[in-house]
Amino acid sequence: MGSDQFTRAEIEAGRNLFASNWQFVAAAGSPASLPVMKGVEIAFAGRSNVGKSSLINALTGRKNLARISRTPGRTQELIFFNGGDRLNVVDMPGYGYAAAAKSKVAAWTALIDAFLRGRSNLARVYVLVDARHGLKPTDDPALDALGQAAVSHQVVLTKCDEVKPADLAGRIAAVEAALAKRSAAFPTVLATSSHDGKGISELRAAIARLLAERKS
Repeated sequence: MGSDQFTRAEIEAGRNLFASNWQFVAAAGSPASLPVMKGVEIAFAGRSNVGKSSLINALTGRKNLARISRTPGRTQELIFFNGGDRLNVVDMPGYGYAAAAKSKVAAWTALIDAFLRGRSNLARVYVLVDARHGLKPTDDPALDALGQAAVSHQVVLTKCDEVKPADLAGRIAAVEAALAKRSAAFPTVLATSSHDGKGISELRAAIARLLAERKS
């Protein structure tokens, strides 16, 4: 999805949406500790080390809002942020880290299931995928869970600055073909880079459009 698919007004709405003073709100490690629902929530999911924290920081313009960990699987809670408007951003635990204990994986699974099925204000989950590798088998359980919970979701490619343009086009096409088989998946893919800012304005615009559609 290129910038030509968004109007100047949508690009500006996206910029304004994320220009607020973003703050940490809550960390939930169990279904019982989920914060009270208010406003609209969007969430970011993805394999460990896919660049979730970097992308959230890039979107909000805050270098240290979401902690960037060099240790895969370290984030074991749902982290909630708010920008002072009606939008809330949720950083979901990274998945696909094989070294996690089975008991921890079971607890994460229960938490994520409760979150996906119990948040009526959850507008969309953005599933981050490393552009260098594309979809992997470890992404399937997350996509399956989103489909089973009937939660709208969209794939966002990260680290696109590390992929040649021709290879990136092929990667996008391959991911979109895979998503066509999933009814709850948004059909188009967004390509981003937290390093050079590629696609950040478009992702903000996509979120602004989503909120506008939800309000109408």
